[in-house]
Amino acid sequence: MLRSPESSPSPRRISGSGRALVAVYGILAIAATGRSVLQIATRFEEAPLAYSLSAAAAVVYVVATLALALRWDRLAWITIGFELVGVLSIGTMSVVAPELLGLDSASPFGGQATVWSAFGAGYLLVPLALPILGLWWLRRSTRKPAEAASS
Repeated sequence: MLRSPESSPSPRRISGSGRALVAVYGILAIAATGRSVLQIATRFEEAPLAYSLSAAAAVVYVVATLALALRWDRLAWITIGFELVGVLSIGTMSVVAPELLGLDSASPFGGQATVWSAFGAGYLLVPLALPILGLWWLRRSTRKPAEAASS
């Protein structure tokens, strides 16, 4: 039996604000990857923990970008939730006790800073805002059609 186009389930696609969110995640994934590769390749011995955290942030941004773009919602929730915890904890640690990360100072603009240092101030606080926007978008976009119609 053939199904009409109206009765066949359509794949969920992102559009509008979702596309913009994926684009920003993609840009941050590239920036974080570049930063961590440069840090690890040229001066890993200066702050191995901080530079490893930059690499971890890069992986988080790559996975979040893919999860959002491909609508792997469960993975997106986990990754973006982890990102929020990471930026808040590393951001706090970098401001309150930068020496715990092997950093000389709390400056988010120094060569030793991580992507999440000072809550991402070196990236105009985008790393702080992005997981909040990402979780908001996931919550809004994963509602059931009946829920969306009633609100």
